[in-house]
Amino acid sequence: MNPLNEIAAAIRASQTVLIAAHEGPDGDAIGSTLALTLALREMGKQAVAFNCDGVPDKLAFLAGSDGLVCQLPAQQRFDLGFVLDAGELRRVRHDMRACCQVLVNIDHHPCSEDFGDHYWVDTQASATAVLIYRLLRSLNHSLSQPVAECLYTAILSDTGSFRYSSANPEAYTVAGELVAVGVDPWRVAGGLYESQEAQRLRLLALALATLRLSRCGRIAAISATTDMFAEAQARPEDADSFVNYPRSIRGVEVALFFRQTAEQCYKLSMRSKGLIDVGSLSRELGGGGHHNAAGAELTGTLPQVQEFVFSRLEPLLAQPDA
Repeated sequence: MNPLNEIAAAIRASQTVLIAAHEGPDGDAIGSTLALTLALREMGKQAVAFNCDGVPDKLAFLAGSDGLVCQLPAQQRFDLGFVLDAGELRRVRHDMRACCQVLVNIDHHPCSEDFGDHYWVDTQASATAVLIYRLLRSLNHSLSQPVAECLYTAILSDTGSFRYSSANPEAYTVAGELVAVGVDPWRVAGGLYESQEAQRLRLLALALATLRLSRCGRIAAISATTDMFAEAQARPEDADSFVNYPRSIRGVEVALFFRQTAEQCYKLSMRSKGLIDVGSLSRELGGGGHHNAAGAELTGTLPQVQEFVFSRLEPLLAQPDA
């Protein structure tokens, strides 16, 4: 039996289900979580959506977002648990093994940790939401408009509005089918990209002023310190996608965003235009991600961590195939 059939069978055999994704959730994590939760409820299951960091404001327009929980009673148990888009079980920040009789890992990240009873990872999928779409189709579940909107939002978000190389033919096909179900692309785009808070733009102005380019002009970085967040009265989620600004510079192959999380602690986001595998570098640094999008956590002063990452990237760019 293949993983898809095994997971479908596990759903049929369960009544209580917990669905979780990684901390600091992005559009794919939240969209996939809510889509699966809503669909399972439509099937008559008692499904709970969980994320330790809640739903980012820009995704609050999605159906079911107001019912997602950030905490679970210690004694609560489930027949079945899903960990979506996480890469590593620890990133859920909840003891899923202890509270779920059967545990499933669904992901599209390379090197995703093999935990639980069922492991379904497809690195060719443009988003975890595509795998949720396949799963629901395998269950012969008719997609409702709310479920379709969650899936579409996840795919749109994780493909960079279909700009990234991950936007493969399947992504367009699935997105087209979801629009046919009743998804309004303008509503989703408006929710994701045209409902920004003022503090996000204040923070962006401060971050863009830190722009640094490598000597070769192929690496660009911006940063945001805790002082900048305080000045802009911004939250960590307000810096989401800031890394795309240095990525847009002509000639840049790798973009970096350093977000300070504590004294001498920085969360690094990396984006590549395809020549450099930032996912591999990120895993070497204790993080994870894809070929073109990855992240890690580093310690040191901002000049130290920037210099360290630049020094690791410059030799890669000097290679003949780069």
